[in-house]
Amino acid sequence: MAWNVARKGDKSFSRLIIRVAILAVAISVAVMIISTALIAGFKNQITDKVFGFWGHIHITETDLDRMMLEMYPISKNQPFYPDLDTVSQIDYLATEKWLGMEVERIRKTNGGIKHIQVFALKPGIIQVGSVLEAIILKGIDEDFDWSFMAEFMVDGNAIDLKPGEVSSDILISQQTADRLEVGVDDAFVVNFVHEGAQLKRKFNIAGIYKTGLEEYDRNFALIDIGQIQKLLRWSENEVTGFEVFVDDIADLDVFDEYIYYEQLPNNLRSETIRSKHPEIFEWLELQDINEVVILGLMIVVAIINMVTALLILILERTNMIGTLKALGSSNWKIQKIFLHYAGYIILVGLLWGNFLGIGLSLIQDHFGLIKLSEENYYLPVAPIELQFWPIFLINLGTLVITLLFLVLPTYLITTISPVKAIRFK
Repeated sequence: MAWNVARKGDKSFSRLIIRVAILAVAISVAVMIISTALIAGFKNQITDKVFGFWGHIHITETDLDRMMLEMYPISKNQPFYPDLDTVSQIDYLATEKWLGMEVERIRKTNGGIKHIQVFALKPGIIQVGSVLEAIILKGIDEDFDWSFMAEFMVDGNAIDLKPGEVSSDILISQQTADRLEVGVDDAFVVNFVHEGAQLKRKFNIAGIYKTGLEEYDRNFALIDIGQIQKLLRWSENEVTGFEVFVDDIADLDVFDEYIYYEQLPNNLRSETIRSKHPEIFEWLELQDINEVVILGLMIVVAIINMVTALLILILERTNMIGTLKALGSSNWKIQKIFLHYAGYIILVGLLWGNFLGIGLSLIQDHFGLIKLSEENYYLPVAPIELQFWPIFLINLGTLVITLLFLVLPTYLITTISPVKAIRFK
């Protein structure tokens, strides 16, 4: 019966209205898919950049003065180094809400600890002729994971770190290179102040990188950790701290507590990069609000258009409704006919919406047609990350929520009198 209504509808005055309803559902679903993919890609790519540059968890001395960049050395000879990256999944006690009550359950992490590496920091001033540029030098060792930086190298090569040798190479950002008007193979002097004395070191530019994270690109450069150890008169076994990378960001807080309570001595502390730079992650969390607003608006648009279309269908088929009532059909049975037809319209709209939304997302992901201001958004192009479950839930939610709201306008059927309806032409 619902199919017969649909087929007749295509030949009637309601044809245009039905097409508009299908188009509205399709556009709403497409916008929701694109928005979800865009926000997911945006959050994940920026998060990966921040964590890739700094690691997920920092292990440092408890008295480290981060605001003044006052460094206190700690020994590399720690029980957890370098074997911490052999830790796989761990059990932890999770507090969950169940039927309004808090219940404690034993859970497993999604992954383990992927990598650990040492680092050291020292602020300085780059001098190129009469131009001065403040910089923070980040010293790295042979255990440094180059997989992240390799993705953002725009010129030159990585620093050649050899055992027993201290390299004079430096890796600077594209932003720093542009301000200083220098390039690969150029050299400059970096001035340092240590214990009241002014020191100078000459560095050769081995490579230039660009992560798009202005805060980091503007302030940081990479050098051999041995240079900082010499400047600060530290031994080869003394560093500022350790950077820890985990397999899954969802396990970040769990591993932070595990490292602090199970692995570290009393003179060391652990801290997630999220707690060190909360402003970036608070800004990213605001995108969740934007996503909810967009999804809500699109659902409302789909509901309004479907309600309008269904009312027109009901009014147009008043004569048919009266005939069915005269033949003994109940109100609910007739209502279900129109709800089935509405479901058919929604499914067609979902089909086209998925085709449009996923198609446009794939085009953006492949060709990067929509550009962004990297200074404001940290990314050069609008990122896309299509995920199965969000798309599935968008389709299911649109279908279920819209149909639930369409039950109300079908009550118009209960007000139609069979005698008057049969006379209605």
